[in-house]
Amino acid sequence: MSDASPGGPPALPVTFRPGRTRAVLLTAAVAIFAVITLVALLLEQLGPGEKLSFVFTAALLAGVLYLLARPKVVADETGVTVVNITSRRRLEWAEILQVNLRPGDPWVFLDLSDGTSLPTLGIQPGIAKQQAIADARALRALVEARSTAGPESPRG
Repeated sequence: MSDASPGGPPALPVTFRPGRTRAVLLTAAVAIFAVITLVALLLEQLGPGEKLSFVFTAALLAGVLYLLARPKVVADETGVTVVNITSRRRLEWAEILQVNLRPGDPWVFLDLSDGTSLPTLGIQPGIAKQQAIADARALRALVEARSTAGPESPRG
């Protein structure tokens, strides 16, 4: 997360992402790919096709871990981009009514003006609960400062 002024929203642009979770997933992806590829190359009884299938499987597993490490939330002057595992959605500030991270939630949810709720996997309390709470508060402060609805409007 970017620097925040005391009591105010952080400076824009700012990116929120689960840093520790991302580090664990990317490290595991590299390790799994390297180990499976090394095993394929060291097993002399395997033919070229079998070795290739080992490497392909390793790449597939590493790719899945990369997708799990992808989530982030990018806030800039014009709005918020939510990048989840396989999707990306751009929101204007006015579209976001509320930022929610309730006890027990796996990640932040954004209540939107169209009546839906958008899961935001880029802020998740899994490994770093205090960081996720701080990030959710920072995003909430940005929404309140940037939304045309303003923090006084009823939220629901």
